[in-house]
Amino acid sequence: MDLDHLDQGPPPPPASAQEPPPMKKVKKQFPQETIDQFWDKFVTKFPGKVETILPSNIYAKSRAAKTPKGVVHGQAATKSYDEAKAECVEAVNKLSKECRRVNMKYRDPHFDIDFDLKWNKRDCLDGLTVDPWDEKGLAPKSVKRVPDIFEKPVFYDNGATASDVRQGANGDCWLMSALCALGSEKHLIDKICVAMDEKVGIYGFVFHRDGSWKPTVIDDKLYLRHADYAESVEEKSTWDQLNRADAEEEYRKTYQTGSRALYFAQCSTENETWLPLLEKAYAKAHGDYKAIDGGFTGEALEDLTGGVTTELFTTDILDLDQFWKDELINVNKDFLFGCCTGTFDKWLGGGDKTGEYSERKGVVPMHAYSIMEAREVKDLRLVRIRNPWGVKEWTGAWSDGSEQWTSEWMDLLGHKFGNDGMFWISYEDLIRKYQAFDRTRLFGPEWSVTQQWTSLDVPWSADYNDTKFSIKLTKSSHVVIVLSQLDERYFYGLEGQYEFRLHFRLEKDGEHDYIVRSHGNYLMKRSVSADLELEAGTYSVLMKVTAKRSPDRATPEEVVREYSKRSQDKLLMIGMAYDLAHAKAQINETEQEKELREQREKKREATEHKKLREKYRALKYRRWLRAKKAHEREKRHAQAREERRRKKADERKAGNPPDDTTKDRNPLPVPDSQMPLVNSDMPKAEEQATGRVGPASRRQQAQANRRQNQPLPPTPPHHPPTHRARPRLPHRAPFNRTPSPSTAAGPLDDDYSSDASFNSSIDTDLDGLYISAPSDRNGEDPRPADDEVDADAEFENDPWNAVCVVGLRVYSKDPELSVLIVRPKNEDGEEETPLDVDDPSKGACEEEVPGTGEEGE
Repeated sequence: MDLDHLDQGPPPPPASAQEPPPMKKVKKQFPQETIDQFWDKFVTKFPGKVETILPSNIYAKSRAAKTPKGVVHGQAATKSYDEAKAECVEAVNKLSKECRRVNMKYRDPHFDIDFDLKWNKRDCLDGLTVDPWDEKGLAPKSVKRVPDIFEKPVFYDNGATASDVRQGANGDCWLMSALCALGSEKHLIDKICVAMDEKVGIYGFVFHRDGSWKPTVIDDKLYLRHADYAESVEEKSTWDQLNRADAEEEYRKTYQTGSRALYFAQCSTENETWLPLLEKAYAKAHGDYKAIDGGFTGEALEDLTGGVTTELFTTDILDLDQFWKDELINVNKDFLFGCCTGTFDKWLGGGDKTGEYSERKGVVPMHAYSIMEAREVKDLRLVRIRNPWGVKEWTGAWSDGSEQWTSEWMDLLGHKFGNDGMFWISYEDLIRKYQAFDRTRLFGPEWSVTQQWTSLDVPWSADYNDTKFSIKLTKSSHVVIVLSQLDERYFYGLEGQYEFRLHFRLEKDGEHDYIVRSHGNYLMKRSVSADLELEAGTYSVLMKVTAKRSPDRATPEEVVREYSKRSQDKLLMIGMAYDLAHAKAQINETEQEKELREQREKKREATEHKKLREKYRALKYRRWLRAKKAHEREKRHAQAREERRRKKADERKAGNPPDDTTKDRNPLPVPDSQMPLVNSDMPKAEEQATGRVGPASRRQQAQANRRQNQPLPPTPPHHPPTHRARPRLPHRAPFNRTPSPSTAAGPLDDDYSSDASFNSSIDTDLDGLYISAPSDRNGEDPRPADDEVDADAEFENDPWNAVCVVGLRVYSKDPELSVLIVRPKNEDGEEETPLDVDDPSKGACEEEVPGTGEEGE
């Protein structure tokens, strides 16, 4: 007989017979109170943002102290550039003299890519939180100076042109595309590199960041694809086997000479150096090469020109003919353009196959292109486009070798065939094949700019913020309004858990309806803008910021705690960039704003304290009434007992024996061990906190006296409370829900004689005490007991705390234009901001309920 099944124990019960999950405890409160408590715990009580990463950062404090207060007037749009250029030139000259004085080439101690690579620190390659062992990471093999790479190095070879640009191993096609667009106008690239000493090996560049131009100085060291001959392993043994006369020199000329040897961006001309050096300066300004991996052409154009970019989807253009005549035909004059396609190709999951993903007649999806030229010849509209890869071109109509090309058209357009990434396409095909344009408006010396920065507390339910910007325009002018947030690319790893999207609308003071809303961007989130003509007057910019939280991302506090131990130098570099960026957003109040704020805070505290005092007073009064009724009831019982005692004494004197039924009315005293305990510790805490003798203390004293003199009446049954209440006040225990009556009489009568006695006692308790009143309508603590599970604890421990730093820039041709930050004057009540006209809630929100307007009975 098979008995193996006996050792296996009884079979598991069927699923239906298993124990049901424990029932969730239902809170004894209204559903709306549950929702209110959830949102109360969901949002932090201490909103704010980390302003400084480094300890005692005097540079950030100095920057914050220089932030303008109050009304800010405009300045020439080119002033910031001129100041940055002068600062950069002075720095290059100073460092050049220092190097020549000691007969040394310049070595950048803040971005030394050679020692950083050889010591395997990789601070110049990877971001703060990037895994250095990532197999897909950047992997250059060596570093050399420009004279050691190029035989006859020149910074420009017949100027900087778009045909020079070739993307390297980094994913910065967006930057290369922007440089191609700038290459159509030589002076635009010349404005970026402002100083150099090629013999010493020092170069100075300027880039636009967060509304102003900043200088960057670098040395001439560049990354290479192949390792040095002495450090290579497989290559060295191979070359040694060739029996060359000088294998090392031939190896260097083959693998480490000319533009083709560079790991990152290179010029198409073998000895031209401007592109890899500019890319290095851009990477240093952002902290590392990884920080510039991936982006949008429009953002790079803003950084290189100081312009303002608008994201345009071809499906949103109202009049294609007007777009051609007013904007695209003016490329390289008033505007610069980039373009891309395939933005939403992967939403169905079919974009991972390389061949299928790239089949667009030579147009690469999710890749940045630059528009070089727009021509209208013989009623044909043609556009010249550049691929920053330098290869892979459009293969449709007007592509190289297509049937549209004749010798006449070749001469008219000045085109030559070649796989150089440059091609022509018709305007119709451009609109059909490309999905989005990045249009960047350029500003000349005739423009002025005014800007202000502040920080906003962003609620979970986004709405127009109470803080707004006020613009005063003294004359009619063309105006470009830009609302931007800090460029997080400069401090990757410290950006936190929240991602923000910006919106604004413009209103003229005194008018109910708004004039225009910002042009929304789907891809670029750094800034939004509006471009329009305005008359003289005062305008308000209302801001709406939406936030999305990613809990899996680390907070700045967590990053600092982790990387302060193992990446000190990198944290210092990125932390400094973070501190300087956030310094401009620290709120610097004027004296008037400070005085008004202090008055509002005092008024708010007084109002809040008054409300809490009234709630607590009502709670105490209800408890006092219950205690008063219990005292009166006990007083009546005491009088009845006294009457019975007197009656028995009279009967004894008269010689009549007491009735047997009387004995049952006066049972023997109950031993102390059998007396029910009702919050025995509470009265002691009450007496210690207030110095007043509570009802329970008087009851205990009376019981002790009666045990010595006479028997006690039957003890009323005690019902323990159905929940555990926590004290709401410091050093004060709460009253029992059903207070036990005191058995003592006489001295307590004064406490319950009238409402005046209550007022005198409660005023004594409330004087000088900041009250935290309960919110429950019955005066009980609404918080859960210790044995209850708080489902909202997750949000209470890690609440919503989104704070965004925003800045407003206004470009105009009115030099007297001014901008002022207007903060809410009344924090007690919220001012209603009308909804947008296309908001789905607008009709329901503004609908009036019909009625007589009179109160009902």
